[in-house]
Amino acid sequence: MNFTPSKNQTTMVSYMLGLVFFVTFAFSLASANVQYHDFVVQATPVKRLCNTLNAITVNGQYPGPTLEVYEGDTLVVNVVNRAKYNVTIHWHGVRQMRTGWADGPEFVTQCPIRPGGSYTYRFTIRGQEGTLWWHAHSSWLRATVYGAIIIRPREGTPYPFPKPNRETPVILGEWWNRDPVSVIRQATRTGAAPNVSDAYTINGQPGDLYNCSRKDTVVVPIDIGETHLLRVINAALNQELFFSVANHPFTVVGADAGYLKPFTTNVIMLGPGQTTDVLISGNQAPGRYYIAAKPYQSAQGVAFDNTTATAILEYKSLACPPKGVAKPNPVFPPLPAFNSTATVTAFTNKLRSPRKVPVPLDIDENLFFTVGLGLNQCPPGFSSSRCQGPNGTRFAASMNNVSFVLPSNWSLLQAHKLGIPGVFTTDFPAQPPLKFDYTGNVSRALWQPQTGTKLYKMKYGSTVQIVIQGTNIVTGENHPMHIHGYDFYIIAQGFGNFNARTDTKKFNLVDPPMRNTVGVPVNGWAVIRFVADNPGVWLMHCHLDVHITWGLAMAFVVEDGVGELESIETPPADLPIC
Repeated sequence: MNFTPSKNQTTMVSYMLGLVFFVTFAFSLASANVQYHDFVVQATPVKRLCNTLNAITVNGQYPGPTLEVYEGDTLVVNVVNRAKYNVTIHWHGVRQMRTGWADGPEFVTQCPIRPGGSYTYRFTIRGQEGTLWWHAHSSWLRATVYGAIIIRPREGTPYPFPKPNRETPVILGEWWNRDPVSVIRQATRTGAAPNVSDAYTINGQPGDLYNCSRKDTVVVPIDIGETHLLRVINAALNQELFFSVANHPFTVVGADAGYLKPFTTNVIMLGPGQTTDVLISGNQAPGRYYIAAKPYQSAQGVAFDNTTATAILEYKSLACPPKGVAKPNPVFPPLPAFNSTATVTAFTNKLRSPRKVPVPLDIDENLFFTVGLGLNQCPPGFSSSRCQGPNGTRFAASMNNVSFVLPSNWSLLQAHKLGIPGVFTTDFPAQPPLKFDYTGNVSRALWQPQTGTKLYKMKYGSTVQIVIQGTNIVTGENHPMHIHGYDFYIIAQGFGNFNARTDTKKFNLVDPPMRNTVGVPVNGWAVIRFVADNPGVWLMHCHLDVHITWGLAMAFVVEDGVGELESIETPPADLPIC
C-alpha cells in the first residue's frame, strides 16, 4: 500500500528533522572549545653537545609548546615574529577544511611573517584524533621550531583501546652545531649537498651517547602494571628514523591522527612528518631501559649522521641506589641495520585501518608522478665554487621532471583567489613527459629537470588516484611524500617500476591505512587515493627538507564547489603581504 504524507505531516517531519539537526549542532558547539595561544618566534640560547647556539624557538622552548585539544576544538594562534628570519607555521596533518589561509607553507598559502610582524592562524580540528604536530615552513627553521599537537576524542567518547595510565609525546629531531638556515644557504650557494646534522634528539635532547649530554637525557616514567601511550613524532629535517624501547614491545594503535588495527612490533620507522601512536606495558623488572632512535638510510653512497639518540624509560618503583652509587646502566634495545629496508617493509605492510573504509572506487583523476633527484649543469657565468655537486653540477630534485620554484611576490593561494596572472601555470603534467626504466640505470640525458611553478587543477569532489613512482636518478631513496590539506588511503606499495596490469591486483580497497605522509619505497612506488573535497591550493612535497629545497614539490588547485560550504573562506584581514 502506498502512503502519501499530508502537508501537515510533511511539515511536522521537516520540523522534527530541523529540531534534531539544531540540537545536534548546538550540542556539537557546546562540546567544542576555542583555544587561544600566543607563539613568539625568537632567538634563544640553547646548549647542546658542549656548544651554545642562538636557536630560533617558539616562546623560548625547544621543542616548542605542546597543543592539547579535543576533536572539534578551534585553535586561534597569534604568531609574533621577533626573529631575524621570515617565518610561517604549518599545522602538519590538520585538514584545514576551507581554512587554507591557515595552512602555513611559505609562498603557497601565505606570504611569510616578516621580522617584527604577526599573523593569527584560525582553524578547527574536525574528524581527527591522535597525534599531529606543528612546525615552521620557511627555509630550515623547522630544525628547531616545532611541537606536538595531541587530539583527544570529544568528552565522553572513549579511545578504541583501553585508556592508558600515562601519555607522553616523544618528538624525534635533528640538531646542528650551526644555524640550520646558514647550512642550507651554504648548500644553495655552492650547489652541493648540505652538511649532515651533528646529532639526533628525543624531546630536544641528544641523550647520553653524545658529548656533554648525559645529565640532560630525557627520562620517561612508567610503573609496574601501567599502560603508557607514546605519541611518537619524527620532526627530523632530513632523516627517516627507526625507534625502539628495550624489552618493551609496541602495540601500534594509530598514525597521523587516525586509528589503526592494533599489531605488535619491536621497532617502528617514521619518515619526517609522520607520527605513530604506540602502547607499551610496564611488565618488566623495575629498572632503566633505553628509548632509542637511529637513522634509516636508504640512499646508497650518501653521507648521513650515523648516530643514535637516546632517552630512558625508568620504573618509578626502582629502588634508589645508596648515596654515591650510580644508577644501573639502562638496557639497550636491538636496532636494525641503518639500511634495513626489509624491516621498514615488514612494518609498513602491517598498517591497516581498524575496519572497512570508503576508498574511492571510480577515479576521475588518474595521476602518475615520478619523484627523485637530479643534477643541473653549471649555469653560464657560475664559478666552480657555485657548482660543487657531482662532476661540477648543482643538485636538483623534481616531480614529473619539473623542479618546483616558489613565487616571491604573491602566495599561490592569493594568486588563485584574486586571479593574479603570471604567478603560476596549471600545466603540471598528469603523467611523466617521458616513460623510461625509472628504477634502472637511467640515462644521464634525463638527469636535468625543467624548472617552473606548475600546478595541477582539479574540480571540487573529484576522486583522485596518484601512483608515486620513485626514480634511480643520481640514487634511489625512500621519499616521505606529504600532501597538505588532505588525508589519503595508501592502497599499495611495492618495488621496481609500477605495472598497472599486474600491480593493481595488490590494491587493498578494504582496509588500507589513512595517512598524510607516505613513504615511497627506495626504487619503488606507492599508490594513494582521496577525494578532492577541500578547496584551495595544496602543496605536495617530499618531507626531506633538502629535497623540497631542491624542487621536489608541486601543488594542486582544487576549485570551489557549489555554495559557501564547498568554497574556501575569505582571506583574513591580517594575512601577511609580500
